[in-house]
Amino acid sequence: MPTTQPPPSCAIPPSRRRIVAMIVASMLFMEQMDGTVLTTALPTMARTFGVDVAQTAVALTSYMLSLAIFIPASGPMADRFGGRRVLQCAIAVFMAGSLLCSVAPGLWPLAAARMLQGMGGAMMVPVGRLVILQNVPKSALIGVMFWMMLPATLGPMIGPVVGGVLTTYLSWRWIFYINMPVGLAAIVLTRIFIPQIRAPEIVPFDVRGIMLSGVGLAALMLGVELSSHGQISLMAMLGLCAVGIAGLAAYARHARHTAHPVLDLSLWRVTTFRVSVCAGLFSRLATGAVGFLLPSFLQLEFGLSAAYSGALTFVAPVGALLVRVLAVRVYRRWGFRNILALNAGVLPAACFFLAMVGADWPLWILVVMMLLLGMSQALQFTGYNTIAYADMPTGRMSAATSFYSTAQQMSLSLGICVSAGVLSLSRMAFSAPTTGEATAGTFSAAFVTMGVLAVPASMLLARLSPRAGAEISGHVREGNAAPPNYNKN
Repeated sequence: MPTTQPPPSCAIPPSRRRIVAMIVASMLFMEQMDGTVLTTALPTMARTFGVDVAQTAVALTSYMLSLAIFIPASGPMADRFGGRRVLQCAIAVFMAGSLLCSVAPGLWPLAAARMLQGMGGAMMVPVGRLVILQNVPKSALIGVMFWMMLPATLGPMIGPVVGGVLTTYLSWRWIFYINMPVGLAAIVLTRIFIPQIRAPEIVPFDVRGIMLSGVGLAALMLGVELSSHGQISLMAMLGLCAVGIAGLAAYARHARHTAHPVLDLSLWRVTTFRVSVCAGLFSRLATGAVGFLLPSFLQLEFGLSAAYSGALTFVAPVGALLVRVLAVRVYRRWGFRNILALNAGVLPAACFFLAMVGADWPLWILVVMMLLLGMSQALQFTGYNTIAYADMPTGRMSAATSFYSTAQQMSLSLGICVSAGVLSLSRMAFSAPTTGEATAGTFSAAFVTMGVLAVPASMLLARLSPRAGAEISGHVREGNAAPPNYNKN
């Protein structure tokens, strides 16, 4: 039965906005961390299950595939059943998947449990973001978004840290145990603080669109992921990618003739949304890659333990927290375009810097670099995830969050896949001829490649209007703020 939009009194009051942001952040932290937390535990898991290390990559792949398939359905689910109810169910599903992962007797039961875990994660984050966008005024959005998006910046870096420490000192199964108390707290707090909001008009589920987009995204990600680990032949990889491209092309044709597609391609006409998605793609490719490469780089190049290398990468979250007090003031003073375009250059610079680092360098230089990178990334992704919705009509927020969350997950996952593939190729090219061990050039090639891929972000962001997001940042006086920026094409 159609429901009506709740009255304005249901909006999140100022005193609760930070609490709600942190609740959503806890969900985002679990979803992001579980995408990378197993990377340092795979050798130990292989010994537990008596399989080759390469085979354990299915534990990563199954989770990513589940996210790709179910994220597009998150917005329609929230519209139909209400944000609070969907969030509580999603957290419960995620916890059930985590519990099954922790007691999995073999590799394939673990992969199945990871699929269930990914299904819950796919619903948690987009719906949590939608709750905030629907209930927080744009003038207060940037500060709330900082707290909500902080885990998105830190998750890829913290995941290998947590995985390394738990695997070294306890067991890889503890990687999944730690989700239980966080999930229980999130369910209780969601019940208390998250409003129950449904769309004013319930539209039919786009079942065909969900199937086409799910097949397309899953096949494309699976082909790239498996090929990056050298687990399938070139022809098999090309076949999977062809199926993925065909599925997405079929979805594009379907979306043009559907009133309410699950992924609304017409959102591309909103300039700020389009630029945030495209520029964010290049930035997230490199961000996911750095989080994947850095722990192995520190262990192999510097001979550090998993726990010690994790402690060094943990400096980035400290830098992200330090920039919290400056983020709102910086964007208010200089505006989104200036800060985002300039700050986007820090990530490729950091990748090029890492490509030059050798085992004879003092570690404190890396510590300083990670601190600055953490500050830069927190500022950048707060801007990306805020400017994307600056000109978005309220009635299209649900469709926008589904689209943006899908693009975000694809970008981070592809970053890991591409960097793993480049690492494999460079290992063959630069390994020592007698021992086959990795040399300095092994990681250098991967870091340079990801740095080059991050460069276009600055050029895309420079094309934003100087007034982009003025209503949110306050950079331009309200009377002079530009109207919503749509592309007339």
